[in-house]
Amino acid sequence: ASGSVPSMLQNEVLLSFAFYSTILIVKMFVVAIITGQVRLRKKAFANPEDALRNGGLQFCRQDPDVERCRRAHRNDMENIFPFLFLGAIYSLLGPSPAVARIHFLTFCAGRIAHTTAYLLQLRAPTRSVAYSLAQLPCFSMALQILLATTPYW
Repeated sequence: ASGSVPSMLQNEVLLSFAFYSTILIVKMFVVAIITGQVRLRKKAFANPEDALRNGGLQFCRQDPDVERCRRAHRNDMENIFPFLFLGAIYSLLGPSPAVARIHFLTFCAGRIAHTTAYLLQLRAPTRSVAYSLAQLPCFSMALQILLATTPYW
């Protein structure tokens, strides 16, 4: 029927979670693209076949700028993947949409600030503060999940 809406589209919290999660995944894709561009610009390739294609085996080497990009990407994976799990389960607990949105926005903003500070080498403790800010909603969601599920352990 034309008037029916999929149930996910009726769940404001899940929609908010989907929005911020997608922003974060796109951000991770952007960091991966930046890493590739820095590799090309610095001629620092991880694989011999890529080095051979771009000037010779001497370019199969590490570069500090490429490594910085890789660390930023790895940090994203270490933090965004747990957020995706926590946020999905938290969304199913029926939290206040406004409170949930604050959790998701805070995490997303913190991760964007963290990546920006990492890639632009901003002065300490900018990156640490961004990291810590993004961890707060994750701890909050984890605690709420544990409190909701403790009776079932």
